[in-house]
Amino acid sequence: MNEIQALILGLLQGLTEFLPVSSSGHLEIGHVILGVQSENNLLFDITVHVATVLSTLVVFRKDIISLFKGLFAFQWNESTIFVSKLLLSAVPVMILGLLFKDQVEKLFTGNLLLVGSMLLVTALLLSFAHFAKKGEKKITFGKSLIIGIAQAMAVMPGISRSGATIATGLLLKTKRDEVARFSFLMVLIPILGAAFLDIVGGDFTSGDTIGTIPLLVGFLAAFASGLLACAWMIRIIKKGKLIYFAIYCLIIGLIAIFAA
Repeated sequence: MNEIQALILGLLQGLTEFLPVSSSGHLEIGHVILGVQSENNLLFDITVHVATVLSTLVVFRKDIISLFKGLFAFQWNESTIFVSKLLLSAVPVMILGLLFKDQVEKLFTGNLLLVGSMLLVTALLLSFAHFAKKGEKKITFGKSLIIGIAQAMAVMPGISRSGATIATGLLLKTKRDEVARFSFLMVLIPILGAAFLDIVGGDFTSGDTIGTIPLLVGFLAAFASGLLACAWMIRIIKKGKLIYFAIYCLIIGLIAIFAA
């Protein structure tokens, strides 16, 4: 992998991690177009995912600091309740990752037909969410589990994690700003957990090696684009403009299917 490929893939990861268009699907398409074999780039994938986590921490730094203050009060307060909901939402994807990790990884082989089909699913979800009536309800423990199941389904390349969780939250009549905050914070637990497992059990010696410069370029590209996309997406959700992303996913999905 060279610096240009790292830049493009880093930008793709950062932008599409938060925009509801599927980062995994776009990275699969990017790997195919650029001729980069994804199975040889475990270290790069971990690097750009950590970069997007850091961008989330920056955007939601005030919320995170407030949550930690509430946690260290060692009381059953608003912060501990919210964190408990975040932990509950991570259970479905944790179970899926631990029990079916090998099967999930086999899906990421540059199968454009699969990616295109799942992008159409994302387009459908976003369309339903766009036309759903505006809700004012809060996220309960039951809703956090349902949203967590939606996040688990997004392990499929082409199903957007943010799109699936945000759409599910909106269909459950949750307040737009609350579902946006929950969706972006809930991703921290599974991404950090997956990165830890990959670091512990990963083989960084097989396949093509990636130099320090491409890794740095990919990290900075993912961080900067993730920072912009996260802040932008929050504003988009509040305005309810998800239909444009549904149209985009429909177009890209059809292109991927016909190109397969």
